[in-house]
Amino acid sequence: MTIPVNTKPYQMPDHLAIPTSVSDPWAGLREFTAARIALGRSGVSVPLRAALDFRLAHAHARDAVYSTLETEQLLAAITGLQQPALQVHSRAGTREQYLQRPDYGRQLADDSATRLAAAAADETDLVVVLADGLSATAVNEHAAPLLALLLPPLRAAGLRLGPIVLAEQARVALGDAVGQLLRARLVLVLIGERPGLSAPHSLGAYLTFAPRPGLTDEARNCVSNIRPEGLPYPAAADRLAYLLSAALRRQLSGVTLKDDSPPLLG
Repeated sequence: MTIPVNTKPYQMPDHLAIPTSVSDPWAGLREFTAARIALGRSGVSVPLRAALDFRLAHAHARDAVYSTLETEQLLAAITGLQQPALQVHSRAGTREQYLQRPDYGRQLADDSATRLAAAAADETDLVVVLADGLSATAVNEHAAPLLALLLPPLRAAGLRLGPIVLAEQARVALGDAVGQLLRARLVLVLIGERPGLSAPHSLGAYLTFAPRPGLTDEARNCVSNIRPEGLPYPAAADRLAYLLSAALRRQLSGVTLKDDSPPLLG
């Protein structure tokens, strides 16, 4: 007796099937933000692609923290901007020490302080510091194009510009010592911001009037998220030029200096 064999594969009835991936009805909102929204789900977890994208973004953020200034490229760009350059280092001797001792990143190494004191000449209106911060990648990518738009109008306004200082293993407050030693009325620190999972290369700009060691953050003005995907170079340059001119005119910065520039239209 021959028993018939069903060779067709088993197919689960539709009402019992478990979807392997469910899209989010809000997925269309993703085109308006780089934030991780509307990822959908796969079972009780996120889809594999979203999980891999997260791990890649985390790797980019870690790489940014340990990135270094491309000094030759930056020095060439500064030469093209017709500005002298100086190189300095904080008290942090290694990246590990920089991350573990934030106070060292706010202080100049002794030889750097001596070099700056020797380079000081007449009083200047502005000294720009390019600091690696927590993402040297941001400085490598964005500092030169931003300065190319910012410096010409400052020169046209008659500002006396000091040398551009490249600072390694540096935090924002290092600019206070640099500005004081170079006899600057105002210091502008362009620094790599803490990397996020959607922006590992965001540049921040901090300006301080009458810089000197011991100042705290309420004495500074900040323009952040400078990058093509965030605050574009032209808009950042316009905002910084406004704040720098206002700080010199009113002889102050920080919480008492408000950004009254025209609002950005997006």
